[in-house]
Amino acid sequence: MTLLELEQSRRILQERCDGERTQLERNRLGQFSTPFDLAVAAVRESLRYLGNDSPVHFLDPAFGTGAFYSALRQECDGRVASAHGFEIDSHYGAPSMQLWRNTALDLRIADFIRADRKSISANLLICNPPYVRHHHLNANDKAYLRQTMSQLGFQVSGLAGLYCYFMLLAHECLAPGAVSAWLVPSEFMDVNYGDVLKQYLLERVSLLRVHRFDPNEVQFTDALVSSAVVWFRNAKPRPEDEATFSFGGSIDRSARQTKRTLSTLALEPKWTRLAEPVAPMLVHNPRVALGDIFSIKRGIATGDNGFFIVSEQQAQELGFSRQFLRPILPSPRYLRAEEIHADKDGMPMIDKKLFLIDCRVDEEELSRRDPALFKYLKAGESSVANGYICRSRSPWYSQELRPPSPFLCTYMGRAGSETQQTFRFFHNHSAATAANVYLLLYPHPGLRNAIESPGVAERLFDLLRRIPIEKMTGEGRVYGGGLHKLEPRELANVPMDGIKDVLPCLTLKSAQMHFAYAGTAENAAALAS
Repeated sequence: MTLLELEQSRRILQERCDGERTQLERNRLGQFSTPFDLAVAAVRESLRYLGNDSPVHFLDPAFGTGAFYSALRQECDGRVASAHGFEIDSHYGAPSMQLWRNTALDLRIADFIRADRKSISANLLICNPPYVRHHHLNANDKAYLRQTMSQLGFQVSGLAGLYCYFMLLAHECLAPGAVSAWLVPSEFMDVNYGDVLKQYLLERVSLLRVHRFDPNEVQFTDALVSSAVVWFRNAKPRPEDEATFSFGGSIDRSARQTKRTLSTLALEPKWTRLAEPVAPMLVHNPRVALGDIFSIKRGIATGDNGFFIVSEQQAQELGFSRQFLRPILPSPRYLRAEEIHADKDGMPMIDKKLFLIDCRVDEEELSRRDPALFKYLKAGESSVANGYICRSRSPWYSQELRPPSPFLCTYMGRAGSETQQTFRFFHNHSAATAANVYLLLYPHPGLRNAIESPGVAERLFDLLRRIPIEKMTGEGRVYGGGLHKLEPRELANVPMDGIKDVLPCLTLKSAQMHFAYAGTAENAAALAS
């Protein structure tokens, strides 16, 4: 069978195996097959780093049906001296063994994380590891991985996905000078649990290149994930070494790229923004960030929005009193304006009026004070009360303490949506709190006093709305399809240019912002001007 015929057979096999599994089953096991064109491009770049002379000793720790192996054979079949693969799932592994039986491949149907890895010495490793999120890892595997990582000198967060462990465990399979290429979610470059991978890439090996695909150009048709390919050499790094960071387009024709020294990378917490030709965030000049003037919190995680959030009409029909109901804002898509005004009772003046059931009294007292609400909550004891969030609360129907905040920001968004804004800020004049689709910005004490002066809050809100979107997306993370997210600590890092024009009394002390506000008429006039 020719190489072209083998690849055609492999594609048919891949489609058949995928079709015999549900989307949910493949998602739980992290089985997302590599498009062949992408496999070829990754192999070509890897061979460029390896050089043109040496025999290839290949390894793929998550073999599947062998997209990378097929691409390697098409690119340099005569140089492949040995090849090893691991595939945990016999559904894919058994027919793949049959397909590649007449080649140099040693394919083992085994779990790579528990397999005998030390017997392998590869000089070329290319892998698309399983994208299994931490909550799909069973307790036994987590305990084993934690112990193994500790023995290897790595401290891995419990939030890390399986691909992080694959990259670290594969190190002992690499011959000196070996080249590795990993097709992984780009999120590791921005999130805290990715720090261990960045440490590995800076301290244990020589980082060569990171190519991040445009999140709007999803590489996998069956997975909403933003992808990157990471290349490195198994060699001791030097601080002055440079790595290439590229973005967009294809591996061989990226939209833009730049080089960064390893010493520079060690100072940068967000690697996804490093492909920019100019990276002003790497210049460590004093600046005011949102976290210097606001305490930023995620909105309330109710445990079941459909149960705990009710409309005004529902509350009336069920006979609830208002004593255990708090106004809460609807999803941002229901808010046409960014300024939320209030009536005389503090209710937001919007079309979709909602209430959060927020009760901290025990059942006996609740049955006396609001029998209708007591009956409603009792009906949720067999279902809602057993949810992950509710079962850790006492009483189970109580809610987090999230008072109304004067400013809010959406937690996620896409460019080109209905509002044409990736993130939206809101100025909240009402007594409504918000759910966890928002980030709540609570002014620090000095600022809280300052914005009571006429016109200051409005000017501050205008500054928030004028923050360049690239400064916000640069601090956050992005997923397939261009979905951007911001966690509280990420929003806190966004620079707040122009704040000293609104608050001229702002001072910098020990890298922490403080406000010296005196409630004089002169100061109020200066702040409002």
